[in-house]
Amino acid sequence: MTTKSAHSAYEEVNALIAQAGEVLKLKQGIVNAISSCEREVTISIPLHREDGIEVLTGYRVQHSSARGPRKGGIRFHQDVDIDEVKALASLMTWKTALIDVPFGGAKGGVTVDATQLTSLEKEEVIRRWTRTLVNILGPNRDIPAPDLGTDAQTMAWLMDEFHRLEGFQPACVTGKPVGLFGAPGREEATGRGVAQITAATLKENGRKVEGATVAIQGFGNVGKYAALVCQELGMKVIAVTDIGGGIVDKNGIDIKAIFGVKSLSEVKSDNRIGPSDVLEIECDVLIPAALGSVINDTNAEKINASFVIEGAIQPITASADKKLRSNSIVIVPDILANSGGVMGSYFEWTQNIQQFSWPKEKFRAELDVRMQSAFVNVHETSKKYNTDLRSAAFIVSVARVADAFSMRGSLV
Repeated sequence: MTTKSAHSAYEEVNALIAQAGEVLKLKQGIVNAISSCEREVTISIPLHREDGIEVLTGYRVQHSSARGPRKGGIRFHQDVDIDEVKALASLMTWKTALIDVPFGGAKGGVTVDATQLTSLEKEEVIRRWTRTLVNILGPNRDIPAPDLGTDAQTMAWLMDEFHRLEGFQPACVTGKPVGLFGAPGREEATGRGVAQITAATLKENGRKVEGATVAIQGFGNVGKYAALVCQELGMKVIAVTDIGGGIVDKNGIDIKAIFGVKSLSEVKSDNRIGPSDVLEIECDVLIPAALGSVINDTNAEKINASFVIEGAIQPITASADKKLRSNSIVIVPDILANSGGVMGSYFEWTQNIQQFSWPKEKFRAELDVRMQSAFVNVHETSKKYNTDLRSAAFIVSVARVADAFSMRGSLV
């Protein structure tokens, strides 16, 4: 069961920024400035459906351009609202700063159940979203990407609509199909990064990677690739679930054998579990890679893992985070753990601008090296300030954004 936090998602992020600001002894004016969103846009999207016109609500929030053009995905989900989009846009600012790529943060969304849209309806929604917001988008302004409820095809439609209005600029969006200026390796980048961070976390804590047991909630793009790469690195994936439930095998699940299924309900197993049951399984590593706030006050005490690697965005509420840490559970925060996606988007954007493509092997090698660098930086900061990994990640990010903001000449 998902439970909303007592504080809004945006307030929770700003609390972490304020905490980092105190550690860094930043002036309150700078903290206020880098916490605020530069632009919030709400739009209406008329959608022609069989039974008439439905008017949807769409959003684009641009949080920061201090370190470069804004970057962030677009999600189609029935629970999307302005507070969620603001929080996600802010997190993108800190995520891009943490992994040291030249982007700021943004996020977009449409309040609609993507599973209830036909392909033509989905295309109409993203094209209208793009037309309405075209003046604030672009490769040097704001670069969208796929997120929950959207995919490479959605980004192809977005790019096509942008090209009709602004001319050929493939760097206007990332996460495109490989055959349409996408980057080989981008699709797997988020999940691959999660797996690499998982392995690094085990090593850092004196645990063996080989044979470490892993449970994963979510078998979409992130969960699938995280499971696959964890298995390739020698870990034993013992449980996976999606929205329809999942499977458990203490001897390890053959991820390659089930990788292509559309739903885990297609997989035959004598040991089936519900979507949220996986969170309470005894394992070395738990990877929540589905929705936000899945670990909350109702189940925090039941988490039975040594490490929680946040594959999803904000999967743990602030109060649950404290409970887990009080139980000596190590949490690797989302802005580090799932940052492989925006790292991969940076590689795609760079290739589009240069009009020069990389082989997948180079993409993977560069991703692994840079994720490892970010991991080491966060751990060293954690030790320096004697703090948890989430606080350390925000200290690194906030310092970089505050420095950029100040050096650009803002009089605060």
